[in-house]
Amino acid sequence: MADITLANISLRFPLYRDNSRSLKRSLLSAGKAISRSRTISKDGSHTVVNALNNVSCRIEHGERVGLIGTNGAGKSTLLRVLAGIYEPTSGDIQVDGRVSALLNIGLGADPDATGYDNILLRGLYMGFTPAEIRKLAPSIAEFTELGDFLDLPVRTYSSGMSMRLSFAIATALQPEILLMDEWIMASDRRFLNKARDRVDSFVSRSQILVLASHSPQILAQWCTRLIWMDSGSIVMHGETDSVLKQYETGEPPLAQAS
Repeated sequence: MADITLANISLRFPLYRDNSRSLKRSLLSAGKAISRSRTISKDGSHTVVNALNNVSCRIEHGERVGLIGTNGAGKSTLLRVLAGIYEPTSGDIQVDGRVSALLNIGLGADPDATGYDNILLRGLYMGFTPAEIRKLAPSIAEFTELGDFLDLPVRTYSSGMSMRLSFAIATALQPEILLMDEWIMASDRRFLNKARDRVDSFVSRSQILVLASHSPQILAQWCTRLIWMDSGSIVMHGETDSVLKQYETGEPPLAQAS
């Protein structure tokens, strides 16, 4: 069964040569608020961005979990850790299940290749075999509703058309764990409903959804549990309604604040 366990995950990005960059020195010297949030710190002679700080949680088989927080809170970074794009600086992570990550609509795409060619390229990038891709290509094409546009270079597509193609490919095989950033919500309403039905189908078969979004409406619609992040830390987690109600106040409960 699909399962995610994070134990004291931290991720730090060192920024070297900060002695030659006056902007960084100014930020560090002037940003008391930044210092309090522990987002940026000093380590010897260089600057360190503390992207995640001792994040611990478990997401179980069949759950729909939303990540909420302001820009820079760590939502997308956490998704990239779960996807294996970033390796934590410290802590333990265990992800059991096949992962499909909808984090970057351009990842693995060739803008000069056709939509059909990109189905092959992106499928290979995601680990599909050529035989799997050929078998799935007709259903992927049908789901995108792009028709003859699939014979044209992807560089001629709108962002919405590229999103449709990316979503259709990424969800062509049944994932056990689906990771989504909020760019999927930029689609037109009718396709969004279609995408939601597809994700609902995944989750109904006891897989995991982890969705990062700024939208309380989207999170309330899609998720049964929320994780509120701030400055790379989890400040609250619980049922969607209770977390959203507290989030609107801007103040997490002291008992869960880190």
